Amino acid sequence: MRWVAYVPLCGGSQLIAPEKVRYVGGRPLFAWSLEQAISSKCFDEVYVAVDSPEISREVSSEFSSAVTVLNHPSPYPQVSTETALLEFQQRVAPFDVVCLIHATFPLTSTDDFRAAKSSFLAEDLDSLVTVTKSTRFVWTMAGAPAIHHLATPPQPREAYSYFMENKAFYLTRGMLLKNYGCHVGGRTGIYEMPAGAEMDTGTGWLALERLLLKRLSKTSANASRIKALVLDVDGTMTDGGMYYGPAGEALKKFNTRDAHGLQLLRENGIRIGVISTEKSPAVEARMKKLNIDEYHPGVRNKLPLLLELARRWNIALGDMAYIGDDLGDLECLNRVGVAFCPADSVPEILEHVHYVCKGRGGHGAVREVCDLILKKC
Repeated sequence: MRWVAYVPLCGGSQLIAPEKVRYVGGRPLFAWSLEQAISSKCFDEVYVAVDSPEISREVSSEFSSAVTVLNHPSPYPQVSTETALLEFQQRVAPFDVVCLIHATFPLTSTDDFRAAKSSFLAEDLDSLVTVTKSTRFVWTMAGAPAIHHLATPPQPREAYSYFMENKAFYLTRGMLLKNYGCHVGGRTGIYEMPAGAEMDTGTGWLALERLLLKRLSKTSANASRIKALVLDVDGTMTDGGMYYGPAGEALKKFNTRDAHGLQLLRENGIRIGVISTEKSPAVEARMKKLNIDEYHPGVRNKLPLLLELARRWNIALGDMAYIGDDLGDLECLNRVGVAFCPADSVPEILEHVHYVCKGRGGHGAVREVCDLILKKC
Protein backbone atom coordinates (compact mmCIF):
# COMPACT_ATOMS: atom_id res chain seq x y z
CA MET A 1 0.00 0.00 0.00
CA ARG A 2 1.18 3.50 -0.82
CA TRP A 3 0.67 5.94 2.04
CA VAL A 4 1.16 9.68 1.54
CA ALA A 5 0.84 12.72 3.79
CA TYR A 6 -0.58 16.04 2.61
CA VAL A 7 0.07 19.27 4.53
CA PRO A 8 -1.66 22.35 3.07
CA LEU A 9 0.09 25.59 3.98
CA CYS A 10 -1.96 27.88 1.77
CA GLY A 11 -5.31 29.58 1.63
CA GLY A 12 -6.48 28.47 5.07
CA SER A 13 -5.35 29.55 8.50
CA GLN A 14 -4.34 33.17 8.92
CA LEU A 15 -1.38 31.87 10.93
CA ILE A 16 0.04 30.26 7.79
CA ALA A 17 -0.23 33.36 5.57
CA PRO A 18 3.33 34.37 4.57
CA GLU A 19 3.28 37.67 6.39
CA LYS A 20 2.03 35.95 9.56
CA VAL A 21 4.15 32.81 9.84
CA ARG A 22 4.25 32.28 13.56
CA TYR A 23 7.31 30.99 15.37
CA VAL A 24 6.57 28.89 18.42
CA GLY A 25 9.22 27.12 20.48
CA GLY A 26 11.87 28.55 18.17
CA ARG A 27 10.44 27.07 14.97
CA PRO A 28 7.72 27.86 12.42
CA LEU A 29 4.37 26.58 13.67
CA PHE A 30 4.00 24.19 10.74
CA ALA A 31 7.42 22.59 11.35
CA TRP A 32 6.37 20.70 14.46
CA SER A 33 3.70 18.41 13.02
CA LEU A 34 5.52 18.14 9.69
CA GLU A 35 8.71 16.95 11.37
CA GLN A 36 6.78 14.34 13.36
CA ALA A 37 5.09 13.04 10.21
CA ILE A 38 8.46 12.61 8.51
CA SER A 39 10.03 10.98 11.57
CA SER A 40 7.15 8.53 11.98
CA LYS A 41 8.18 6.66 8.79
CA CYS A 42 4.46 6.06 8.15
CA PHE A 43 4.42 7.66 4.73
CA ASP A 44 6.06 6.85 1.42
CA GLU A 45 6.01 10.54 0.53
CA VAL A 46 5.15 13.77 2.33
CA TYR A 47 3.69 16.61 0.25
CA VAL A 48 3.44 20.25 1.30
CA ALA A 49 1.23 22.66 -0.66
CA VAL A 50 2.29 26.32 -0.65
CA ASP A 51 1.14 29.42 -2.49
CA SER A 52 3.95 31.86 -1.69
CA PRO A 53 7.72 31.92 -2.23
CA GLU A 54 8.18 32.90 1.42
CA ILE A 55 6.58 29.74 2.79
CA SER A 56 8.28 27.61 0.13
CA ARG A 57 11.65 28.91 1.34
CA GLU A 58 10.68 28.27 4.96
CA VAL A 59 9.76 24.66 4.18
CA SER A 60 12.91 24.06 2.14
CA SER A 61 15.19 25.54 4.79
CA GLU A 62 13.65 23.36 7.49
CA PHE A 63 13.26 20.06 5.64
CA SER A 64 15.30 20.25 2.43
CA SER A 65 14.63 17.11 0.36
CA ALA A 66 12.54 15.31 3.03
CA VAL A 67 9.31 16.67 1.53
CA THR A 68 7.85 17.34 -1.91
CA VAL A 69 6.66 20.93 -2.29
CA LEU A 70 3.62 21.57 -4.49
CA ASN A 71 3.65 25.19 -5.62
CA HIS A 72 0.60 27.17 -6.66
CA PRO A 73 1.38 30.01 -9.09
CA SER A 74 -0.89 32.47 -7.30
CA PRO A 75 -2.41 32.84 -3.82
CA TYR A 76 -4.65 29.85 -3.28
CA PRO A 77 -8.30 30.64 -2.48
CA GLN A 78 -9.94 29.26 0.63
CA VAL A 79 -11.65 26.04 -0.43
CA SER A 80 -13.25 23.08 1.26
CA THR A 81 -11.16 20.20 2.55
CA GLU A 82 -12.65 17.89 -0.07
CA THR A 83 -11.86 20.27 -2.93
CA ALA A 84 -8.25 20.63 -1.81
CA LEU A 85 -7.82 16.87 -1.40
CA LEU A 86 -9.40 16.06 -4.77
CA GLU A 87 -7.11 18.54 -6.52
CA PHE A 88 -4.16 17.05 -4.66
CA GLN A 89 -5.17 13.55 -5.75
CA GLN A 90 -5.16 14.64 -9.38
CA ARG A 91 -1.68 16.18 -9.15
CA VAL A 92 0.29 13.34 -7.57
CA ALA A 93 1.01 9.67 -8.21
CA PRO A 94 -1.79 7.25 -7.19
CA PHE A 95 -1.98 6.43 -3.49
CA ASP A 96 -3.95 4.01 -1.33
CA VAL A 97 -4.25 6.16 1.79
CA VAL A 98 -3.73 9.88 2.34
CA CYS A 99 -3.14 11.57 5.69
CA LEU A 100 -4.37 15.16 5.75
CA ILE A 101 -2.34 16.97 8.42
CA HIS A 102 -3.34 20.31 9.87
CA ALA A 103 -0.17 22.27 10.61
CA THR A 104 -1.91 24.32 13.29
CA PHE A 105 -1.87 21.33 15.65
CA PRO A 106 1.83 21.18 16.61
CA LEU A 107 1.43 18.72 19.50
CA THR A 108 0.91 15.76 17.15
CA SER A 109 3.68 13.20 17.71
CA THR A 110 5.24 10.34 15.77
CA ASP A 111 3.47 7.94 18.13
CA ASP A 112 0.12 9.46 17.14
CA PHE A 113 0.75 8.81 13.45
CA ARG A 114 1.98 5.28 14.08
CA ALA A 115 -0.86 4.30 16.42
CA ALA A 116 -3.51 5.77 14.11
CA LYS A 117 -2.08 3.91 11.12
CA SER A 118 -2.04 0.68 13.10
CA SER A 119 -5.71 1.12 14.08
CA PHE A 120 -6.66 2.00 10.51
CA LEU A 121 -5.15 -1.23 9.22
CA ALA A 122 -6.28 -3.47 12.08
CA GLU A 123 -9.91 -2.32 11.81
CA ASP A 124 -9.87 -2.24 8.00
CA LEU A 125 -11.17 1.34 7.99
CA ASP A 126 -12.05 3.61 5.09
CA SER A 127 -11.41 6.78 7.08
CA LEU A 128 -10.20 7.83 10.51
CA VAL A 129 -10.57 11.09 12.45
CA THR A 130 -8.59 12.26 15.46
CA VAL A 131 -10.57 13.18 18.56
CA THR A 132 -10.23 14.30 22.16
CA LYS A 133 -12.49 13.35 25.05
CA SER A 134 -14.76 16.06 26.42
CA THR A 135 -16.84 16.14 29.58
CA ARG A 136 -18.40 19.54 28.95
CA PHE A 137 -22.17 19.76 29.08
CA VAL A 138 -23.79 20.88 25.83
CA TRP A 139 -26.97 22.98 25.89
CA THR A 140 -29.48 24.08 23.25
CA MET A 141 -30.53 27.69 22.69
CA ALA A 142 -33.75 26.83 24.55
CA GLY A 143 -31.77 26.00 27.68
CA ALA A 144 -32.26 22.24 27.45
CA PRO A 145 -29.43 19.69 27.76
CA ALA A 146 -28.37 18.39 24.36
CA ILE A 147 -26.62 15.15 25.28
CA HIS A 148 -27.15 14.68 29.02
CA HIS A 149 -30.09 14.42 31.41
CA LEU A 150 -31.00 16.60 34.34
CA ALA A 151 -30.67 13.84 36.92
CA THR A 152 -31.34 13.91 40.65
CA PRO A 153 -28.90 13.47 42.20
CA PRO A 154 -26.63 14.96 39.52
CA GLN A 155 -24.38 12.49 37.72
CA PRO A 156 -20.62 13.14 37.41
CA ARG A 157 -19.55 14.78 34.19
CA GLU A 158 -17.55 11.68 33.23
CA ALA A 159 -20.83 9.82 32.86
CA TYR A 160 -21.64 12.00 29.85
CA SER A 161 -18.20 12.09 28.25
CA TYR A 162 -18.05 12.07 24.46
CA PHE A 163 -15.45 12.55 21.75
CA MET A 164 -14.91 15.73 19.77
CA GLU A 165 -13.06 15.93 16.46
CA ASN A 166 -9.86 17.93 17.01
CA LYS A 167 -8.70 18.28 13.36
CA ALA A 168 -5.11 17.20 14.04
CA PHE A 169 -5.10 14.80 11.07
CA TYR A 170 -7.33 12.48 9.02
CA LEU A 171 -6.70 9.19 7.24
CA THR A 172 -8.67 8.53 4.05
CA ARG A 173 -8.57 5.75 1.50
CA GLY A 174 -7.83 6.99 -2.00
CA MET A 175 -10.81 5.10 -3.47
CA LEU A 176 -13.22 6.71 -1.00
CA LEU A 177 -11.95 10.15 -1.93
CA LYS A 178 -12.07 9.42 -5.66
CA ASN A 179 -15.49 7.72 -5.77
CA TYR A 180 -17.42 9.83 -3.27
CA GLY A 181 -15.48 13.10 -3.07
CA CYS A 182 -15.28 13.07 0.73
CA HIS A 183 -12.48 12.51 3.21
CA VAL A 184 -14.64 11.02 5.98
CA GLY A 185 -17.02 8.21 5.13
CA GLY A 186 -17.51 4.47 4.79
CA ARG A 187 -16.22 2.47 7.73
CA THR A 188 -14.94 5.27 9.97
CA GLY A 189 -12.88 4.98 13.14
CA ILE A 190 -11.48 7.39 15.69
CA TYR A 191 -8.08 7.89 17.26
CA GLU A 192 -8.10 9.54 20.68
CA MET A 193 -5.43 12.12 21.42
CA PRO A 194 -4.66 13.98 24.65
CA ALA A 195 -6.37 17.33 24.98
CA GLY A 196 -4.13 20.01 23.51
CA ALA A 197 -4.08 23.44 21.92
CA GLU A 198 -5.23 23.68 18.32
CA MET A 199 -3.72 26.96 17.23
CA ASP A 200 -5.89 28.11 14.34
CA THR A 201 -7.52 30.62 16.67
CA GLY A 202 -4.18 32.14 17.72
CA THR A 203 -4.83 31.71 21.46
CA GLY A 204 -2.77 30.00 24.11
CA TRP A 205 0.64 30.62 22.54
CA LEU A 206 2.62 30.77 25.78
CA ALA A 207 1.05 27.61 27.20
CA LEU A 208 1.65 25.76 23.95
CA GLU A 209 5.25 26.96 23.72
CA ARG A 210 5.96 25.67 27.22
CA LEU A 211 4.56 22.24 26.29
CA LEU A 212 6.70 22.07 23.16
CA LEU A 213 9.87 23.17 24.93
CA LYS A 214 9.18 20.68 27.72
CA ARG A 215 8.88 17.93 25.12
CA LEU A 216 12.20 18.98 23.59
CA SER A 217 13.98 19.04 26.94
CA LYS A 218 12.95 15.44 27.57
CA THR A 219 14.85 14.38 24.48
CA SER A 220 18.07 16.21 25.41
CA ALA A 221 17.12 19.10 23.15
CA ASN A 222 16.96 16.87 20.06
CA ALA A 223 20.73 17.11 19.70
CA SER A 224 21.03 13.88 17.73
CA ARG A 225 20.20 15.54 14.41
CA ILE A 226 22.66 18.45 14.65
CA LYS A 227 25.00 18.84 11.66
CA ALA A 228 26.27 22.37 12.38
CA LEU A 229 26.82 24.62 15.38
CA VAL A 230 26.93 28.41 15.07
CA LEU A 231 28.17 30.50 17.99
CA ASP A 232 28.11 34.05 19.26
CA VAL A 233 31.35 35.33 20.84
CA ASP A 234 30.93 37.97 23.57
CA GLY A 235 29.02 36.53 26.52
CA THR A 236 29.04 33.05 24.97
CA MET A 237 32.58 32.03 24.08
CA THR A 238 33.83 34.75 26.44
CA ASP A 239 32.55 35.93 29.83
CA GLY A 240 31.39 39.22 28.30
CA GLY A 241 33.98 41.22 30.26
CA MET A 242 36.29 43.84 28.81
CA TYR A 243 39.95 43.58 29.81
CA TYR A 244 42.83 45.86 28.80
CA GLY A 245 46.58 45.22 28.58
CA PRO A 246 49.38 47.59 29.62
CA ALA A 247 49.29 49.32 26.24
CA GLY A 248 45.51 49.72 26.38
CA GLU A 249 44.82 46.84 24.01
CA ALA A 250 41.48 45.05 24.46
CA LEU A 251 41.75 41.48 25.73
CA LYS A 252 39.21 38.64 25.86
CA LYS A 253 38.88 35.71 28.26
CA PHE A 254 38.20 32.35 26.57
CA ASN A 255 37.80 28.87 28.02
CA THR A 256 40.27 26.16 26.99
CA ARG A 257 37.73 23.37 27.51
CA ASP A 258 35.33 25.11 25.13
CA ALA A 259 38.02 25.04 22.47
CA HIS A 260 38.59 21.32 22.91
CA GLY A 261 34.85 20.69 22.64
CA LEU A 262 34.69 22.53 19.31
CA GLN A 263 37.65 20.53 18.05
CA LEU A 264 35.85 17.28 18.96
CA LEU A 265 32.75 18.43 17.08
CA ARG A 266 34.78 19.09 13.94
CA GLU A 267 36.40 15.68 14.23
CA ASN A 268 32.90 14.20 14.25
CA GLY A 269 31.86 16.03 11.10
CA ILE A 270 29.94 18.89 12.74
CA ARG A 271 30.31 22.23 10.95
CA ILE A 272 31.36 25.20 13.11
CA GLY A 273 30.56 28.85 12.45
CA VAL A 274 31.19 31.93 14.60
CA ILE A 275 29.34 35.23 14.16
CA SER A 276 30.34 38.27 16.21
CA THR A 277 28.92 41.77 16.37
CA GLU A 278 32.31 43.21 17.27
CA LYS A 279 35.59 43.35 15.39
CA SER A 280 38.38 42.37 17.75
CA PRO A 281 42.02 41.48 17.00
CA ALA A 282 41.99 39.30 20.13
CA VAL A 283 39.01 37.29 18.88
CA GLU A 284 40.45 37.04 15.38
CA ALA A 285 43.69 35.64 16.82
CA ARG A 286 41.72 33.12 18.88
CA MET A 287 39.73 31.95 15.85
CA LYS A 288 42.94 31.43 13.88
CA LYS A 289 44.38 29.38 16.74
CA LEU A 290 41.22 27.24 16.77
CA ASN A 291 41.36 26.83 12.97
CA ILE A 292 37.81 28.16 12.60
CA ASP A 293 37.51 29.31 8.99
CA GLU A 294 33.88 30.45 9.24
CA TYR A 295 34.56 33.40 11.55
CA HIS A 296 32.48 36.47 10.66
CA PRO A 297 33.17 39.65 12.70
CA GLY A 298 31.31 42.96 12.62
CA VAL A 299 27.91 41.47 11.78
CA ARG A 300 25.03 43.48 13.25
CA ASN A 301 22.21 41.54 11.59
CA LYS A 302 23.17 37.91 12.07
CA LEU A 303 20.17 36.11 10.57
CA PRO A 304 20.98 36.69 6.86
CA LEU A 305 24.47 35.30 7.44
CA LEU A 306 23.04 32.26 9.25
CA LEU A 307 20.74 31.61 6.29
CA GLU A 308 23.69 31.98 3.92
CA LEU A 309 25.73 29.45 5.92
CA ALA A 310 22.83 26.99 5.84
CA ARG A 311 22.54 27.41 2.07
CA ARG A 312 26.27 27.12 1.47
CA TRP A 313 26.66 24.08 3.72
CA ASN A 314 23.48 22.53 2.29
CA ILE A 315 22.18 21.95 5.81
CA ALA A 316 18.56 22.58 6.79
CA LEU A 317 18.04 25.09 9.61
CA GLY A 318 16.28 22.32 11.52
CA ASP A 319 19.59 20.42 11.55
CA MET A 320 21.56 23.37 12.93
CA ALA A 321 22.18 24.53 16.50
CA TYR A 322 22.95 28.04 17.72
CA ILE A 323 24.22 29.33 21.04
CA GLY A 324 23.97 32.99 22.01
CA ASP A 325 23.29 35.14 25.04
CA ASP A 326 21.84 38.50 24.00
CA LEU A 327 19.06 40.09 21.97
CA GLY A 328 21.20 40.23 18.83
CA ASP A 329 21.07 36.43 18.77
CA LEU A 330 17.31 36.07 19.20
CA GLU A 331 16.38 35.85 15.51
CA CYS A 332 18.96 33.14 14.91
CA LEU A 333 17.91 31.22 18.01
CA ASN A 334 14.32 31.30 16.80
CA ARG A 335 15.20 29.80 13.43
CA VAL A 336 17.44 26.81 14.18
CA GLY A 337 16.46 23.30 15.16
CA VAL A 338 18.05 23.50 18.61
CA ALA A 339 18.72 26.77 20.46
CA PHE A 340 21.13 26.98 23.40
CA CYS A 341 22.17 29.81 25.71
CA PRO A 342 24.58 30.27 28.64
CA ALA A 343 23.13 30.36 32.14
CA ASP A 344 23.75 34.11 32.48
CA SER A 345 21.98 35.16 29.28
CA VAL A 346 19.48 38.02 29.23
CA PRO A 347 15.92 37.06 30.34
CA GLU A 348 14.44 37.33 26.84
CA ILE A 349 16.89 34.71 25.59
CA LEU A 350 16.35 32.38 28.55
CA GLU A 351 12.64 32.26 27.72
CA HIS A 352 13.07 31.30 24.06
CA VAL A 353 15.75 28.62 23.89
CA HIS A 354 15.36 24.86 24.01
CA TYR A 355 18.21 24.35 26.47
CA VAL A 356 19.73 26.66 29.10
CA CYS A 357 23.28 25.63 29.94
CA LYS A 358 24.40 25.15 33.52
CA GLY A 359 27.61 27.00 32.70
CA ARG A 360 27.96 30.73 32.12
CA GLY A 361 29.44 32.40 29.08
CA GLY A 362 33.21 31.85 28.99
CA HIS A 363 32.87 29.35 31.85
CA GLY A 364 32.07 26.10 30.08
CA ALA A 365 28.70 26.76 28.43
CA VAL A 366 30.09 26.05 24.96
CA ARG A 367 31.77 22.82 26.13
CA GLU A 368 28.47 21.75 27.69
CA VAL A 369 26.73 22.17 24.34
CA CYS A 370 29.51 20.32 22.53
CA ASP A 371 29.31 17.40 24.95
CA LEU A 372 25.53 17.22 24.59
CA ILE A 373 25.78 17.08 20.80
CA LEU A 374 28.62 14.55 20.90
CA LYS A 375 26.65 12.21 23.17
CA LYS A 376 23.87 12.13 20.57
CA CYS A 377 26.09 11.70 17.50
